[in-house]
Amino acid sequence: MSSLRPFCLTAWLAAPAAAALLVLTPVSQSRAQAQATPAQTANPAPASPSQTTVAATSPEQRGITARAIDKVKQVAKSAGDVFNRVPCLPPKGGSKAMGSLPHVANKLVAGQPVVIVAFGSSSTAGYGASSPDFNYPNRLAAQLRRQYPTADITVINAGVGGEDAPEMMKRLQKEVIDVHPDMVIWQVGTNAVLRNLDPGDTAKMVEDGISRIQAAGGADIVLVDPQYSPAVNQRKENAGKMVKLLGKVAELRHVGIFPRFEVMRDWHENQSIPVESFVIADGLHMNDWGYACFAQLLGDDIIRSVGQIKLGVNVPGDVRAYRPM
Repeated sequence: MSSLRPFCLTAWLAAPAAAALLVLTPVSQSRAQAQATPAQTANPAPASPSQTTVAATSPEQRGITARAIDKVKQVAKSAGDVFNRVPCLPPKGGSKAMGSLPHVANKLVAGQPVVIVAFGSSSTAGYGASSPDFNYPNRLAAQLRRQYPTADITVINAGVGGEDAPEMMKRLQKEVIDVHPDMVIWQVGTNAVLRNLDPGDTAKMVEDGISRIQAAGGADIVLVDPQYSPAVNQRKENAGKMVKLLGKVAELRHVGIFPRFEVMRDWHENQSIPVESFVIADGLHMNDWGYACFAQLLGDDIIRSVGQIKLGVNVPGDVRAYRPM
């Protein structure tokens, strides 16, 4: 199944509530048009036009519609105040910037369309988020569009839950290379840790994938390593090897890496944020705040790189990624 489908707001709600959204044509269409993000999640295909234009004619249907509208309003409010509950701060003690992301930065400076592919597993698809709006690719797209309101920015969500490098390599050509992206954000390694796969094998596959992407057109590439969470921490030794090896691959291939494990550990150990404030009850996946802060910090690095290009700063492309000190 292709993962380049546009997401549909009818996939937000479970069972009864999801059905209710089918009657909300003005609401769902206006939000979808405002997002205009051809992002994909691991949700069912969008309903047909005939399904999304059903009118609520009975009192029961009108009641369902009203509750669905309230849900839409609640989600929109939550999107606006997610950082009011816990602020999203960079790691204490300073950090290094991502460095240069020349391809995407030059496109933004020149006013040309920008395509970013978010490639990965359930962390990319957005499992644990209360709405597709809250997965990290959509939060990142919203941040970049606020920063560059006249830019044509597309963030494609190519996340498929449960996958890791072996499965991702099978769809790398179709869902990444053939899209001709300006930037690829590749989240990988968590499921390999959970399955006790050899981190060295994962690193080799990721290095091969990076080589193929670079040979196909030179898109900017940023790796995202595993999350800091109870389920991952139960396999601490394997997780540590994975984080170290992915960092080494990024260094050898001169690409960026967002050290998600260290950033999330800083949230807990240095910023004293309870784990349950950024991880859902399964002990593995991030929640709305976790995805939002991750996207915010990643977006800040992209914006910083664009600023460097505008100022004429010649930053080598292999400068290490955002990294807590």
